[in-house]
Amino acid sequence: MPPERAPDDVEPGDLAEVPRPREAFRLVGHAAAEAAFLSALGAGRLHHAWLIGGPQGIGKATLAYRVARWLLANPDLPAPGALPERLDVDPGHPAARKVAALSHPNLVALRRHRMPGAKTLPTRIPVDAARRALDLFGATAGNAGYRICIVDSAEDLNPNSANALLKMLEEPPPRSLFLIVSHAPGRLLPTIRSRCRALTLRPLSEGEVAAVVSGFPAPFRAPDAEALARAASLAEGSVARAVAMLDPVTLRLVGEVEALLARLDAPDWRRILALAETLSAREADALFEASLDTVFRFASAELDRRRAEPPARLAALVEVCDKLARAAREAATYNLDRRPLVLSLFGDLAGAVRAA
Repeated sequence: MPPERAPDDVEPGDLAEVPRPREAFRLVGHAAAEAAFLSALGAGRLHHAWLIGGPQGIGKATLAYRVARWLLANPDLPAPGALPERLDVDPGHPAARKVAALSHPNLVALRRHRMPGAKTLPTRIPVDAARRALDLFGATAGNAGYRICIVDSAEDLNPNSANALLKMLEEPPPRSLFLIVSHAPGRLLPTIRSRCRALTLRPLSEGEVAAVVSGFPAPFRAPDAEALARAASLAEGSVARAVAMLDPVTLRLVGEVEALLARLDAPDWRRILALAETLSAREADALFEASLDTVFRFASAELDRRRAEPPARLAALVEVCDKLARAAREAATYNLDRRPLVLSLFGDLAGAVRAA
């Protein structure tokens, strides 16, 4: 059972009644990635920095904490021939409890989180927070064990905090390990990427998504088979999206977006305006993300349906998707009104579909 959270204990990606990655002890669908770490340990060549990339919500941070938990629980590494087949650690192990509480002296998590008394999450990881976290590696090393930093996620670093991390990656202390989670590795500083071993995780299958969701401990209430299958089918390999799709409000909104996208030949601007109003609310971040996922899923299906057509005819649709992704990032970064974005989205999509 995940520990009860204080009202002001908020982190990006939190899901109600669902364990955070550092509290999760099951890893589903990423056996090859886990094997890559074990192979490096067995060869005595564990790279000091790993860039764990892939779409959001598929288990990247869960893998990072799993690796950290095992290393911290086994400071005196077994001989290569005695390594386990999996990085399992008993949930009752002292190191496991300390990792879950982020209280282990050899672990630091560089992440956004709401400070006591603050009303909102910061939009970026500030450089002061990065420097405080990286002080772990300036301290005198103990007799055994790794000192580990988990960055979750790299996209949250601002330029100064990214440079602070880069300096540490350039001259890492002995027995240090950086596990850097990234939803879009291609957008990171090339100098950071070049100092990491890249490990790309693939989206989970629908069955794997369903297995993860159905395996969440209480107080999470397992959905019925039909609702779980529907959520997994819409999740595109992301457990986080599947959980969101179990929410009736989110599911209704996705249905409304799908209905509006089906009528792009004659847009219903009254309903589109109502949708824009809904998504402009301050507490509508999750609904806005679900709407964007639905739009991108529609565009992907449309491109696949028209794949036999000349690329020039499909260029407008691709350009609209790129424009939407940029506009969504800017809206999040600068806290912009989402209503103009939603209205222009449907207008641009309608034009692109007609052009194609």
